[in-house]
Amino acid sequence: MSNVLIVDDEPGICWALEQALQDAGHSVMTAASAEEALELTEKIAGTPEGQSHPDVVVMDVRLPGIDGVAAMNRLKARAGQTPVIIMTAFGNLDTAIRAINNGAFEYLTKPFDLNQAVEVISRALQSTKSQANEDRKEEVIAPEDFLIGSSAPMQEVFRKIALVADNDVPVLITGESGTGKELVATAIHRYSSRADKPLVPVCVPAMSDSLVESELFGHVQGAFTGADSRRTGLLSLAHEGSAFFDEIGDIALSTQVKLLRVLENRQVTPVGSNSSQASDFRLIAATNRSLEDLVAKGEFREDLFYRLNVFRIKLPPLRERREDIPLLAQHFLDQLHAPRNRWLSKRTMKELSERDWHGNVRELKNVVQHAAIVNRSDVIEPEDLPQPIQKLAAETKRKRETLTEAVRTWIDNRLSEDDEPSRTGDIYEAFLDVSESVLLEETLKSTGGNRQEAARRLGIHRQTLREKLKRHGIQ
Repeated sequence: MSNVLIVDDEPGICWALEQALQDAGHSVMTAASAEEALELTEKIAGTPEGQSHPDVVVMDVRLPGIDGVAAMNRLKARAGQTPVIIMTAFGNLDTAIRAINNGAFEYLTKPFDLNQAVEVISRALQSTKSQANEDRKEEVIAPEDFLIGSSAPMQEVFRKIALVADNDVPVLITGESGTGKELVATAIHRYSSRADKPLVPVCVPAMSDSLVESELFGHVQGAFTGADSRRTGLLSLAHEGSAFFDEIGDIALSTQVKLLRVLENRQVTPVGSNSSQASDFRLIAATNRSLEDLVAKGEFREDLFYRLNVFRIKLPPLRERREDIPLLAQHFLDQLHAPRNRWLSKRTMKELSERDWHGNVRELKNVVQHAAIVNRSDVIEPEDLPQPIQKLAAETKRKRETLTEAVRTWIDNRLSEDDEPSRTGDIYEAFLDVSESVLLEETLKSTGGNRQEAARRLGIHRQTLREKLKRHGIQ
C-alpha cells in the first residue's frame, strides 16, 4: 500500500481524490495548506518507525500562505525525494515551467478526470527520478506573454511545453493556420538546454524546389549556375541550437530522404561538396496537415514521420478555447497602445467571442489592430470591427446571385415579348445597351467623373470610353 499526501484548500477536491485513491488501494493523508503539509511531514519524520512518509505528494499551486511551487523543495527535503504532482486551475506557461524546473513529476490542470489523476499518481509511484532531475534547482523565468490562455486546452499545451522543453527530443506541433505553432516552437527552444544557441526558422513553403537543398544544406562556390560564392545552409547555422521546420508536410520527397540522413548522421554535406560537417540540432517541426494521411498517400516518408513524431503538441483552434478570446484581444490592444489605457467594451467582447475565427489567433490580432486604428477613443465598440471574411464572402455571393437573378428576369421578359418568330430579334444588342450604360454611369460616379481613372478601372482605353459615353449619351 502506498501513501499519498493531498495538499489543497478545496475540501471537494481532497474528498474526491481521496475516494478515488482509496478505491485504487492507496492510503491517503490530506492537508489544507503547505504549512500544514510541512508540519505533517515533520511529525512523520520524527516518529520511531518513520515508515509512513508520503510516497507521492499531490499539491495545488494556489494555497493560503506558501504557494505549492515554493513549498515543493521544502516538502522534498522533509519527505525524501518524493515525486510531487502539481495541480492548478489558474496555470500559465510560467507556472508550468516553474513547476517542472522545480522537479515536479507532473502538472495537472483542474478540472481533471479522476481516472487520469489516479493514473498519473500511479506512474509517479512506479517511477524513480534520475539524480539529474532530483538536483534541479529553481529557475527564475519571466512570464511568457506571447502564449496566453487560461482554458483547459491551453493549460494542456503549457504542460506539454514544460515537460518536453529540456528533453532533447524532436517535437511535432500540429494545428490549424494561425494557432501559434511558431510561438510554441520559440517557447520550447527558450526553455531548452540549447537556449543560448540560435533557433533557425526553416519556412518550407517559401523555398523554391530548385534551391531548397542549397537553402537547407548550403553549397560551395560553383556548385551550380549562379553559385558565385560559398553559402552556409540553415541546418549548419542551427548547429548546437534548434531548427524549426514550418509546414514540414510541404517538403519534397527527394529532400525528405536527405533530411532523414542528416538527422541520423548529424552531418550535413553542402551541394557540390564531397566533405561533410557537423550539424547537431534539435528538430522542431510544425504542420497544419495530417502527416498520417500524407504517409498513406505516399507523399511523406514513413521513416521520417516516426523520427518527427517522438513528442506531439496539438494546438487547439480559437473556436475551441473561446474563454481565452477576451484575454488575447485585450493583450493585442495593450501591445498597440502600451502607455495608454484602452479597452474593449462588453458588446465588443461579446461580438469577438461569438465569431468563428477560421484564421484563429492571427485573425483575432488583425481584427483588434484594425479596430484600434479606426477608433481613436479609449473604448473599442463593435462598429469598429471589420466584418468577418466569411460574412463578406457570403454578402458578395448574395449580391452576385441577386444580379444573376435580375439578368434572368430581364431576359425572360424580353423573350416573352418576342411573339413574332419571323422578326429578327435585338435582345443581345438591347441587353448590352442597358448593361453597358449602367456600368459606365456607376464607374464614373465612383471616380467622381474622372474619365482617366474610370477607363483604368474598366480596363479600356480612354478614347474607347469617350466613344462609348457619346454613344449612350452620357455626359
